[in-house]
Amino acid sequence: MDYPTTTFIGAGNMACSLIGGLLADGWPIECLRVADPNPERLEVARQSFGPLFGTSNNRQAVEGADVVLIAVKPQQVHAVATDIAGSLDSPYPLVISIAAGIRSHDLARWLGGATPVVRCMPNTPALVKSGATGLYAGPGVSEPQREVAERIMRSVGLTLWVEDEDLMNTITAVSGSGPAYFLYVMEAIEAAAISEGLSPEAARLLTLETALGTARLALESQEGPATLRQRVTSKGGTTERALAELSAVPAAFQSAISAAAARARELENELGAQ
Repeated sequence: MDYPTTTFIGAGNMACSLIGGLLADGWPIECLRVADPNPERLEVARQSFGPLFGTSNNRQAVEGADVVLIAVKPQQVHAVATDIAGSLDSPYPLVISIAAGIRSHDLARWLGGATPVVRCMPNTPALVKSGATGLYAGPGVSEPQREVAERIMRSVGLTLWVEDEDLMNTITAVSGSGPAYFLYVMEAIEAAAISEGLSPEAARLLTLETALGTARLALESQEGPATLRQRVTSKGGTTERALAELSAVPAAFQSAISAAAARARELENELGAQ
């Protein structure tokens, strides 16, 4: 299998998770590089992964790279892109962005206009190799480059391609922000359990294991969540009584996801104006 030389710009948690996933998949460490202005982050990466090439100089890190993965905050992407634009070799490497709110054509423009860009939206469960990542390939991305992008992101979880870039905003609202929704629900269940007399330790354990088990059940079942929910909702029982109190939840989630997607589009316009 081909292992393209891959540079990570940014040595934060997500970049380190991806590096760890690639190494676990057999990616040679000599094919991986990382750049970060924070020497402490570079040292943490070296301690975690061994003799990993690290530098504070983005332009040095991207020279000769086949893939450049930008893993910095959205507000920093413009500065990073304009900094490295003149150091990208021709033919241009694949550039992967995992920053929310950065359109592929804006990033390509900042890089000089001809660079193939894949836009990704991973989520925080990638930190424990259980992520869900949406991907969109901009103009000029070849099929082999799509395969490389998928291999990289699949090292920390499942991947899903979309052909309409606007759907990346929906993915941001569903899976990018999604962990917060589930954690919010878990937080509320824990608090309710404690108020009903359980100890904080028992409330937390029962909530976490119930969430984990339900997710596994849904993943392994051939049936959808609605059918599975109906199976545990006996007529006249406790679950039915509880769900009656949650009748406003579907509308609340519709509003929440619509609001998150709208904010993602606003960010695209704000950040793209640079």
